Amino acid sequence: MQCLRAIYSLSTAQIQGWNLGLSLGLVLFLLLGGPGLPRMAHADGTVTSAVVFMYHRFGEQGFPSTSIKIEQFETHLAEIATGRYNVAPLRDIIIAFRRGEPLPDRTIALSIDDAFLSLHDRAWPLLAEAGLPFTLFVATDAIDAKRPGYMSWAQLRAVVAGGGTIGSQTGGHPHLPAVSQDRLDDELARSNERFRAELGAVPDLLAYPYGEFGQREKRAARAAGFIAAFGQHSGVAHSGEDIYGLPRFAMNERFGAVERFRMAGNGLPLPVSDVLPADTVLRGNNPPSFGFTVAEGIGSLKTLACFASNQSSAAQLERLGSRRFEVRLDKPFAVGRGRINCTLRSKDNRWRWFGTQFYVPRR
Repeated sequence: MQCLRAIYSLSTAQIQGWNLGLSLGLVLFLLLGGPGLPRMAHADGTVTSAVVFMYHRFGEQGFPSTSIKIEQFETHLAEIATGRYNVAPLRDIIIAFRRGEPLPDRTIALSIDDAFLSLHDRAWPLLAEAGLPFTLFVATDAIDAKRPGYMSWAQLRAVVAGGGTIGSQTGGHPHLPAVSQDRLDDELARSNERFRAELGAVPDLLAYPYGEFGQREKRAARAAGFIAAFGQHSGVAHSGEDIYGLPRFAMNERFGAVERFRMAGNGLPLPVSDVLPADTVLRGNNPPSFGFTVAEGIGSLKTLACFASNQSSAAQLERLGSRRFEVRLDKPFAVGRGRINCTLRSKDNRWRWFGTQFYVPRR
């Protein structure tokens, strides 16, 4: 706690200077190469990969779908403390992806959405004590409105000064596939201006509100200057997939047991290509004709299985050729979010993951 008090004594100018330095440093790193990350081959020797965890609230009763109990979070920190994992800043992982450099096996990152006050009051002291990096994705309108239960700009500056990374979650946190192109562009530009004014720099990582995105949203993220963007679908992120649609494992009261954290943290990627449909926003093609081709070198595919939300039974998986698969759904996804998760048991009882989140607009 003494460390946190010292952070609050820093001036805004000092914090802004640190933010600008980080942004300029990142640009030089990407352009000039910079010092390499540890050259350690991934377990399967194919792609650079990492598991990204996502949290929202901490110890907030009444929000079981977005909050995790403090006791659960402490078990996650204890699992990390075993030394089995390489905990890296999310930005460093993205740099490794973009440069095609390997990461240590079992590399993980911690991300937190929405800047709820319970992060500041309950989780941040635990993270600071453990010396763990994290990225906080912020929707700026809630901070500007001083909405109850959310952090303030002063508290966000303290997080940055304490080593945390700030990412964007737009301005108003809308359902992006449901807004116009003008509104989408404004959400990204307006929030970036607020970050620049309050923190001295613009974030380069984006988390789509509710994890909802399609091809249009990915193009907008790229055009706005973000170097990567994240959803809320389960999966192991890797360098072989679209960097503007990376997965994260959501942790909450129902799905926050340390056993799930351990299973995800030990996860391996399931690299695929030729994924159809290309756009995950479904307009008239619901249920989707979902298919993909598994990359070479994965090993036996006999235990590959896929599961879809809003279905009466496990998804039917049809194999076409040696590595091409299609998922047959028995009924359309409901309006809003739908998911398909595919897993494959690998050696040492580790699991490969590939997930996709769909969005079905209201007509």
